[in-house]
Amino acid sequence: MKIERNAYAKINLGLDVVGRREDGYHIVRMIMQNVNIYDTLTFEENDTGDINLSIPGSDLPLGKDNLICKVANQLKEKYGVNKGADIELIKRIPVAAGMAGGSTDAAAAYLALNELWGLGLDSGELCELAVKLGADIPYCIIGGTALAEGIGEELTVIRDMPSCYIVVAKPSIGVSTPWVYKELDNKGIESHPDIDGVRSAIEDGDVHKICELIGNVLEPVTAGEHEVIGKLEKILEDNGAIRAFMTGSGPTVFGIFDDKTTAEGAYNAVKESGLAPQLFLTTPINPGHKR
Repeated sequence: MKIERNAYAKINLGLDVVGRREDGYHIVRMIMQNVNIYDTLTFEENDTGDINLSIPGSDLPLGKDNLICKVANQLKEKYGVNKGADIELIKRIPVAAGMAGGSTDAAAAYLALNELWGLGLDSGELCELAVKLGADIPYCIIGGTALAEGIGEELTVIRDMPSCYIVVAKPSIGVSTPWVYKELDNKGIESHPDIDGVRSAIEDGDVHKICELIGNVLEPVTAGEHEVIGKLEKILEDNGAIRAFMTGSGPTVFGIFDDKTTAEGAYNAVKESGLAPQLFLTTPINPGHKR
C-alpha cells in the first residue's frame, strides 16, 4: 500500500503574543491560512519495522531528529506498531521561513501513517499527539483558515479566506524562531494587532479590510535585524499589493493582491530585484476541501 499526500505551507494573517506560560511557551492568538505551496510525501509500508526517510536534493536531516521520523516513532511506540514505512519527501516549501514547512510535513505524516497502519485515530486524537512535537502541527492537521490560541494548539476553524492572489518571497537569510521570541521578551510589544477584527473581515469576505488590520508582533524584531524584509514589502506594495507583511517569525514576506495581473507584475519586480531566491505566486487554499 502506498499513500501520497501534499503538505501545504501556511501564512499568518495576524500574529499576537498575549502572555507567557511558566514553562516558557508563549501564549498566542493567530489567524493561520494555508496557501497553495506544498511539499509532497509518499508513504509505503514495509515489514522490517524501520522508518526510512529520503529527501532527494536536500540536506535536511534524515534520522530520528527529523520531525517526520519523530511522528512515525511516536505512533509506533504508543500503538505497538510492528510495521515500518519507507517515506520520500519532495521539498518545495522554504526551510526556516515562518511557513510551517516542518510542521506541515509532520502533519502529513500523522494523517498518512494513521491510514497506512490502520490506527483509526480521528483528527482530535492526532492533534493531541501532535502538540507534543510542535505547536503548529495541530493546525497543519486541520488546515484551511483558523484562529489559533493557547500555544497554537487551540483551534477554531473559520470561514475560508476570500479569493485573492498572494506573492510569497523568501530572502536568502535564515531566522531562529527562539531568538525572535527572546528578543520580543526583551523589547516588549508596542501595539497588538486586532485579531478579532481580522477574523470578522475574513468572515465578511473583505480582502481590503483584512489587509488593513493584519499585524504581526514579531515583525519589528525580525525586520529590525534584517532590512531586506522592509525592502521586499516596499517592492510588493509599490507594485500593487494591497498590503505586504511578514509571516511567522520570518523572514518570508507575502503581499496580497485582488487581481492576478497586478500580482504577476509584482512577482516579476521582486524577481528582478534578486532579493528573494525563493519566490511564489499562489492563492489561499483549504486542503480539507481537496481530501
